[in-house]
Amino acid sequence: MKSKKIALWIGAIVFCAQVAGASEKTVIRFGHFPNITHAQGVIAHALSRQGKGWFEERLGPNIEIQWFTYNAGPSATEAIFAGSLDLTYVGQGPALNAHFKSNGEEIRVISGAANGGAALVVKADSAIKTPADFRGKKIATPQLGNTQDISCRAWLKANGFKVTQTGGDVTVLPTANPDQLALFQNGGVDAVWTVEPWVTRLEREAKARVFLEDKDVITTWLVSSAKFLRDHRDLARKIGEANVELTKWIQDNPDEAQKILVAEMKAETKSDFAPDAIAQAWKRIKFTTDVPREMIAKAVQDGKDAGFLKGATDTSRLIENP
Repeated sequence: MKSKKIALWIGAIVFCAQVAGASEKTVIRFGHFPNITHAQGVIAHALSRQGKGWFEERLGPNIEIQWFTYNAGPSATEAIFAGSLDLTYVGQGPALNAHFKSNGEEIRVISGAANGGAALVVKADSAIKTPADFRGKKIATPQLGNTQDISCRAWLKANGFKVTQTGGDVTVLPTANPDQLALFQNGGVDAVWTVEPWVTRLEREAKARVFLEDKDVITTWLVSSAKFLRDHRDLARKIGEANVELTKWIQDNPDEAQKILVAEMKAETKSDFAPDAIAQAWKRIKFTTDVPREMIAKAVQDGKDAGFLKGATDTSRLIENP
């Protein structure tokens, strides 16, 4: 009788351990910005919120995705450095800067996400007609060192201007996207170099006109921490594949994708986004998982010209297909 009780007791312990093991979940911490150019992240976040997770369905029942939102790239890459984020959709500038800052040890691009969707805008009645007219003017960018900030500084240098982080021939004023609209309207800046949907909002709400559309720029990548790749390579592979599927779905179903995106961006920012404005902005963006080497080379050169990339700029370990 005693041995029978012991056997039952051991069996109960084993059963409980098996149940506990089966219920344990692997948590993946995923970042994105509440931007149209981060459509994959915004839409996947919305589906997770609805209990129909795009990534979760493809990764298995023991996976939990925790979503985090950021306003600009440097904040997201710092979160990866701090070990509080595993993957994020992020712009090329912050991703490259973080990769070089860590001597190639921390950041890996596992897929593309979006190109284009950025522009330099001025007031519709502005006297600015040529690049030379920007001398002495103020241009707002989303954040110091983010993709549009680097593109802006590199373009100004290419046009003969001396620009420092605090001044120069043209003042570049890092300003959060939501604050650029009011600053532009009240004359606090003469121009804005930003990304959708803010380009369209400036056109529609502040009578801005596009001076220069930045089409040949990597706007968004899907990047992973090197640690996540080492520890969960199979999951990283599945995430890359799921991102390819999601990008194809977005390409094939723009109306439905925009509807989900509008609702989710409102939930994340507490701001309304007009569906027709999103449709207008959508036309400037190319959703793609390609990661062209020539565009990376241009991004590196822009970073150098802008003064953010110094020293070694080896990108041989930047891209990793898990």
